[in-house]
Amino acid sequence: MIRVLLAEDMHMIRAALTALLRLESDIEVVAEVIRGDEIVPRAMEIRPDVAVVDIDLPVLDGITAAASLRERLPSCRVLVLTAMGQPGHVRRALAAGIEAFLVKDAPGDRLADAIRRTAAGLRVLDAELVSAAMEYGESPLTGRESTVLKEAARGASAEEIAARLHLSSGTVRNYLTGAIAKTGARNKIDAIRIAEDAGWL
Repeated sequence: MIRVLLAEDMHMIRAALTALLRLESDIEVVAEVIRGDEIVPRAMEIRPDVAVVDIDLPVLDGITAAASLRERLPSCRVLVLTAMGQPGHVRRALAAGIEAFLVKDAPGDRLADAIRRTAAGLRVLDAELVSAAMEYGESPLTGRESTVLKEAARGASAEEIAARLHLSSGTVRNYLTGAIAKTGARNKIDAIRIAEDAGWL
């Protein structure tokens, strides 16, 4: 029996995935979590064989959580669920050592097969998704530019970001200007969208 931890914050999707996996005689969903920061503690408690992790999770994103899980519990394999429109995230996940990906709009029967292959230690890669991920290349943003852009993506003003990072408001604005220029964006909102789509944040 393959024991699965499912990390998905959308209730209907999580319920549908669980129902789908219940039809499989050799797969059992032993835990469900809705936030990225819940993955490692829950996995350490129940020791699943495979963690099926959505990239877009609240509090802690799925890639960061998955990378931490690989460090803390190497026996648990990770299968990342991603949207086709987020190839940059796949590049980040590959860099973090994650070797199994499934596109969210894949046919239902592919999920069980992907879990079995992941549990067996095989790579599960969508060729089209990986090809698209390679097109994005490495992030052009510095660490500070990424941090400032992440804070801006959460809705923080330049003044709030400055206070959190112990910088001046002018320095924060300079980092935002640099991020806008490096992403080829028209403005801050556009830079956030481009960086998120590319998996740079």
